[in-house]
Amino acid sequence: MASFNRVILVGNLTRDIELKYTPGGTGVTDIGMAVNDRRKNSNGEWVDEVTFVDVTLWGRTAEVASEYLSKGAPILIEGRLKLDTWETDGQKRSKLRVICERMQMLGGVSGGGGGRPPQSDSAASGGYRESSDAVPAGRGDAQPTGSGAGYDDPDIPF
Repeated sequence: MASFNRVILVGNLTRDIELKYTPGGTGVTDIGMAVNDRRKNSNGEWVDEVTFVDVTLWGRTAEVASEYLSKGAPILIEGRLKLDTWETDGQKRSKLRVICERMQMLGGVSGGGGGRPPQSDSAASGGYRESSDAVPAGRGDAQPTGSGAGYDDPDIPF
């Protein structure tokens, strides 16, 4: 049976980033995200629901995040779910987290960080393979600017 494990989250950092390095020199950090959802309750009133998610960033992605992001910064994370299990004092414990494979900083200079590099992919570090159809950083997110041949074509359906 086939399986698919992909998570995309947009939220805000819940704390400042503490960058650490493995003995091999690879950067790693665990960040906390708050993801907000707004929906109507049974009385028809709008209610905000916050979900807190732990995310692990590896390699250059972790380094870029620690350099440019701080508490409250808006961020988009794409990755996969991982279940961590361990035992403490004879009790089995587990925690679901997201392993980041792509990170996009959102907002401008005032959006919670010093600068705003285009994006950072961590697929080449931390033991994660980059897929063969991956788009190089900064090239897949381009938006049309309103100039160029065919941009004003009246037959475009939008």
